[in-house]
Amino acid sequence: MKQLDELLSPQDLADYLDVPVSTLYDWRWRGEGPKGFRAGKHIRYRRSDVEEWIQRQLDSHLSHR
Repeated sequence: MKQLDELLSPQDLADYLDVPVSTLYDWRWRGEGPKGFRAGKHIRYRRSDVEEWIQRQLDSHLSHR
């Protein structure tokens, strides 16, 4: 059986990235942050999506040097 991706709550992700939860909601509203989805009334982020987003941020930063 394929292992399921870990899901992060906004608070989990905010703690991981060391940013306020409100920043995540701002990014989500502007379409700039990691992909998230609704699970009922709650927002969740797949760890793999977060890691891909971080890699894109790093790649973008390095290409602008």
